[in-house]
Amino acid sequence: MSPESTLFGMISIINFVELENRVITATYRNLMIRAKVVLVNKASGEQLADPVTTIASPVPNGSLRIRLPHPIKPGIYYLRALNGHGQAAAHSVEFYVS
Repeated sequence: MSPESTLFGMISIINFVELENRVITATYRNLMIRAKVVLVNKASGEQLADPVTTIASPVPNGSLRIRLPHPIKPGIYYLRALNGHGQAAAHSVEFYVS
């Protein structure tokens, strides 16, 4: 958690909602404009280069949809939210990609 999060009491949250037809739906709270949401392979800890979703809304709460590219292999993944400085701000529960 960043010092700004604890100083101002703003805890960022990324909430996995569902994965259907290779589209992830998630909601977020307290992610500022230019924050990024990335996909992480649980087994390797690797942050995938694609897909990367950038928060463009000036409102810190919202929802997003992420289409998975076909090369993503089956496995357990989670979403990681990165603040504008590239530091981890939050992560979702794990989910399985088949």
